[in-house]
Amino acid sequence: MFAFSLKAFVTFVTVIDPVGLVPLVLGLTGSNSASERRAIILRATFIAALVIAFFGAFGRWLFENLGISLMAFDIAGGALLFLVSIDMVFGRPSGARETEREERDARTRDDVSVFPLAIPLIAGPGTLASVILLMTSAGGDAMRIGVVATAGAVTLLLALGAMLMSSAIERRVGTTGILVLSRILGMLLAALAVQFILNGIAQYVGTF
Repeated sequence: MFAFSLKAFVTFVTVIDPVGLVPLVLGLTGSNSASERRAIILRATFIAALVIAFFGAFGRWLFENLGISLMAFDIAGGALLFLVSIDMVFGRPSGARETEREERDARTRDDVSVFPLAIPLIAGPGTLASVILLMTSAGGDAMRIGVVATAGAVTLLLALGAMLMSSAIERRVGTTGILVLSRILGMLLAALAVQFILNGIAQYVGTF
């Protein structure tokens, strides 16, 4: 159980990347007052939590009804997470989180809480793939499902805290410190992504 708990927590922390959200929040809310920024961050975190909870509860059912096997989703989800991890390691903006066009559109909006802060920066494809993969790994076990839910909630709280303290964090850590931490988390995410792919391949091979 400890190993599964650690896996769930590390997966959420690496894919949501609370510290990596700091410069994004500062860039998106630079023209807002402190109270407006706080309201945007709180609203974005709440919306992201609802989206993640929905996919955690119904994601597996949705894919089963679309005729997509869990083995296929393990491999596809792992591949997507691996692409995200490559961008994290090399310090590049991830297209799996937000495209250049989405970034330009976001800067023209007064309220960025729903788009792009909640979706796709917090609850992006990588996060949604992760929660479905982890819920699948839980296999209907109530304790493991609780672990996934707790890991997701704790990570969202960390993200909320980091975003609320974004100005202070950037002053203390600096852009370089944020990039270094993001790259370390990217390496961890790459290893987890490969493991998801290997699990999917092993299950597929086992069907023969």
